[in-house]
Amino acid sequence: MAERRTLSTPPTGHRSVSFRPIYARRGYSAEMTSETTNLPGTVPTPEQIRRAPKVLLHDHLDGGLRPATIVELARETGYDRLPETDPEKLGIWFREAADSGSLERYLETFAHTCAVMQTREALVRVAAECAEDLAADGVVYAEVRYAPEQHLEAGLTLEEVVEAVNEGFREGERRAKENGHRIRVGALLTAMRHAARALEIAELANRYRDSGVAGFDIAGAEAGFPPTRHLDAFEYLKRENNHFTIHAGEAFGLPSIWQALQWCGADRLGHGVRIIDDIEIAEDGTVKLGRLASYVRDKRIPLEMCPTSNLQTAAATSYAEHPIGLLSKLRFRATVNTDNRLMSGTSMTREFEHLVEAFGYTLDDMQWFTVNAMKSAFIPFDERLAMINDVIKPGYAEIKSEWLFR
Repeated sequence: MAERRTLSTPPTGHRSVSFRPIYARRGYSAEMTSETTNLPGTVPTPEQIRRAPKVLLHDHLDGGLRPATIVELARETGYDRLPETDPEKLGIWFREAADSGSLERYLETFAHTCAVMQTREALVRVAAECAEDLAADGVVYAEVRYAPEQHLEAGLTLEEVVEAVNEGFREGERRAKENGHRIRVGALLTAMRHAARALEIAELANRYRDSGVAGFDIAGAEAGFPPTRHLDAFEYLKRENNHFTIHAGEAFGLPSIWQALQWCGADRLGHGVRIIDDIEIAEDGTVKLGRLASYVRDKRIPLEMCPTSNLQTAAATSYAEHPIGLLSKLRFRATVNTDNRLMSGTSMTREFEHLVEAFGYTLDDMQWFTVNAMKSAFIPFDERLAMINDVIKPGYAEIKSEWLFR
């Protein structure tokens, strides 16, 4: 279907320019975002990064399966199209297939994971293992998204899919607690932007909003499928005072972001990495924000940034030149996320390890990103505040104090 645009480009206050050469030359990628004293020991070790409390807002359930689970579920359900049946080799295949530089090719890898997630038992298992894996990685709060419409091939209803995934998340939380980890997981119900079920999925998200579903999302290839195709779903959610995020500004540019915000009213931007195209850096290092970038920063619109995934889909060229460096320096509400842990071979710990290496981030910077994410979560304000004050800040304070006792 041809893309319908109401405006070819969003309003902007200046001409967009390529940021990368000046960005690297001016040293923005090496500057820290926190204005702290950088005491000894605040640059975290990999082990400290793993233990530090982390918050994850952008993670796909069908993009985070354990390779061994895929092999076992394929055997149980008779699915015989896996490219590899050895779990280790299969994990490598997923990462290599995702390293194509194309979002469309990247999305093709999900055919195999969705194929083994068509029964209630499989959904419960995958969701439980997701919660367990995140908790073991130090994640204390996560919003995990999936598209119910992609799990109906074996006869499940949309409601049965949601209830199975919710059951799995609760089971995973319980197992994590038994292993000494605490985590809270909420679901985001995703509608596929190339399909025509967005309103139906939005209504489903609203129906289960008090039973484990935190909000709504749309995902899939951006080019040719703008968010404005699903205005009825977004208008419905706004009338119901419900929350939603929109994949925007990843493979497509500023028009995608502008439509997600100004036409659809998104609470958060899934990725949003191309907002950098509305930021100009002069030869003398002066930074000027266009009107859309200024709006995103001024309104504190959260950016669900996924560095490793962005490298795979060519939305960024390297960790050192990823826009998160400049955006965090300019105090956009940037957050760090995994997107698809299987396809990217990543975790929240690994994402922060890459950023620490690229930008010299400290524990204070990690805490800043984590608090940003918790502020932006789709749970009530008092619960977000309690997570920040009673879980996140004490957790970082304990780790930051360890240098005193060496």
